[in-house]
Amino acid sequence: MNTLFDITPTLPTGFSYKDNFITEAEEIHLVQVIGGLELTSMQFHEYTAKRKVLSFGRGWSFTEQQLKTGNPIPAEFSFLVERIAQHLSIPPETIAQFLITEYPVGSVINWHRDAPPFETIIGISLLSDCSFKLRPQEKEKQTRKATITLTVKPRSMYIMTGASKTDWQHCTTPLNTIRYALTFRTLKYF
Repeated sequence: MNTLFDITPTLPTGFSYKDNFITEAEEIHLVQVIGGLELTSMQFHEYTAKRKVLSFGRGWSFTEQQLKTGNPIPAEFSFLVERIAQHLSIPPETIAQFLITEYPVGSVINWHRDAPPFETIIGISLLSDCSFKLRPQEKEKQTRKATITLTVKPRSMYIMTGASKTDWQHCTTPLNTIRYALTFRTLKYF
């Protein structure tokens, strides 16, 4: 339906979105840094996803169902950790995990909730728009009308905490161009 004004969807409690959290110059720099890193295909149990990832800090092992400690967050991403921490009014060391994900053309993330040990999920999108969908976790509430679709733009940031993380699932639809997602997570108990 064409409208005179953009219609902003009503987002779940605990979900927030901010356009232009980083600049175009910062986006270009981050993509260059990522280009020098070795991302590997995402493994989820016995399934190999189309997307490639590289994780730093505390990560969730799907096979062992527990947190693992990895390499520290590289210095090239420190300015983002600082900016996110300032935006959330938390100490930077509270950010326990950083995940880089490369989404090739046609890739998706299926419906899911993030791992239980994480408190707040912060996502920064690079290079292309992403259709981000949310729906209630409870099966009986999963109607078409209850599904929320949000266009996540390049250089934007979204935050999921509280009910938006625990009571809602999220997914993405197939991409037409490559996209990078930078995901930062805090732990429930620091």
